[in-house]
Amino acid sequence: MRKVESQFGEGPLQQKLTAGELEFLSDAEVSKGGSNTGPSPHEYLGAALAACTSMTLKMYAGRKAMPLENAIVTVDIERVDDIETLSRDIQLIGNLSVEEKERLIEIANKCPIHKALAGQIQIKTQLVS
Repeated sequence: MRKVESQFGEGPLQQKLTAGELEFLSDAEVSKGGSNTGPSPHEYLGAALAACTSMTLKMYAGRKAMPLENAIVTVDIERVDDIETLSRDIQLIGNLSVEEKERLIEIANKCPIHKALAGQIQIKTQLVS
C-alpha cells in the first residue's frame, strides 16, 4: 500500500494529499472554517468504507458468477457524545435471489475497511526531522 502524505494547502484548512503519484485535496466546509475545496477527513473515511464495500461486493459477485450489475453504497457518519456512528446503506442492482442478496450483505461486512474500523486500531505517532 502506498503511504499517504498530507501538507498544508491553500486557504485556512485545505490539505494537499498524495498517495504515490496521486494528488488530491481535503478541506472543511465553509461553515467549519474551510474553503470547501475537497472532502473533509470524515468524508474520506466514509468514502473508504463505501469504496471498499462496493469493490469487495464486485469481486465476490464476479467470482461466484452472481448477476450483480451494481452496488451503490452510501455512508453517513454522525458523532454523538464522542461516539462515531457509521451508517452504511447498500443498494444491490441485478437479478439476484434473496439468498444471493443475504450472502452479499454478509460479504460487505468482511471488506477490509469494515474489518479495520470494527476491530482494534493502533496509531503510532513519532516526530521525524
